[in-house]
Amino acid sequence: MTDQAARPVRILLADDQPLLRTGFRMVLGAEDDLHVVAEAGDGVEAVDLSRRLLPDVVLMDIRMPRMDGVAATRAIVDARLPVRVLILTTFDLDEYVVGALRAGASGFLAKDVPAEDLVTAIRTVAAGEAVVAPRILKRLLDRFADALPDPAAAPPRSLAALTDREREVLVQMARGLSNAEIAAALSVSETTIKTHVGHVLTKLGLRDRVQAVVLAYETGLVRPRA
Repeated sequence: MTDQAARPVRILLADDQPLLRTGFRMVLGAEDDLHVVAEAGDGVEAVDLSRRLLPDVVLMDIRMPRMDGVAATRAIVDARLPVRVLILTTFDLDEYVVGALRAGASGFLAKDVPAEDLVTAIRTVAAGEAVVAPRILKRLLDRFADALPDPAAAPPRSLAALTDREREVLVQMARGLSNAEIAAALSVSETTIKTHVGHVLTKLGLRDRVQAVVLAYETGLVRPRA
């Protein structure tokens, strides 16, 4: 077993409700491979602890005093910390979630998520993947993308670096298809699609599939429903 495999995933809990933090700590404490290293009661504290402790994953509440979860996520990502953010929200379609994804979050969960799903999501994010299913992300974008413009956003990144097939794969990702479904639609193997997805992320300088789908909408490659 490698050192990385043996080391527990280090987690920072960021939520302004102590009772919720206690509940999350109890759930995560029952897992041998997960370890809560600290708790933050607001966004400013979450950013400070992320800088000092470098947890693997921050469970980040959206609505907190002093600095909300979106701003805290953006600060962590902009600082290029080796920390991934998993957003927690009271509502499945909280309007702030799109802003958090744009800011660089690796996904989101509802606060009432079953314990086993929370544990799986943390492990997935810690492994470098996203936890927002493409179809869920599409519903978010369909509902909020036009209503929440990002005035501070830089001009969209060019998609010119992508091959025609890579662009086609990105379109299918944004439409909510899984790798297996894209492979079936394009009559190629799922391994080939995984390779294309990897090339898309690398060429566009993206962290994960979530950001790729957001970019597809923001550049107009795919448009939300009216």
